[in-house]
Amino acid sequence: MSQEGDGDLKGTKYWWLYGEENLPEQHRAAFSQLKSSQLKTGRAWSLKEMFRNFWDCETVADGRQYFSSWYSWAIRSRLEPVKKVARTFKRHLDNIVTYFDHRLTNASLEGLNSKIQGIIKKACGFRNRDRFKTDILFHCGGLDLHPAQ
Repeated sequence: MSQEGDGDLKGTKYWWLYGEENLPEQHRAAFSQLKSSQLKTGRAWSLKEMFRNFWDCETVADGRQYFSSWYSWAIRSRLEPVKKVARTFKRHLDNIVTYFDHRLTNASLEGLNSKIQGIIKKACGFRNRDRFKTDILFHCGGLDLHPAQ
């Protein structure tokens, strides 16, 4: 767009990543005007924000109903990347809605895995499996390294 002389989106990258409630006050007016324009970015952002409400559903049935309405909007959005994500969600919907029964996510496991990957990268690999286990336990084991006083 900027090559064509349209700089509307210049400097707004991080605005689109915020949830609507977390957008800094000084950017709200400009962002409101930008998101209501006819840009594809605005439609994609609206779909993202609408899907966030999916997690507020109380039951599996409510979740499925909410997803159905979101999915129909996403498929009609004429945004291929959004349509691809919507189809992926639909394929995995049975697993996604189990959240409403158990209220559990794998976020903590993803965080732990990220930390382990950082340990591997920092060490540039390990010579043996025992050293690898020891490093993971040392960094992720929750040890209190301060002596008791």
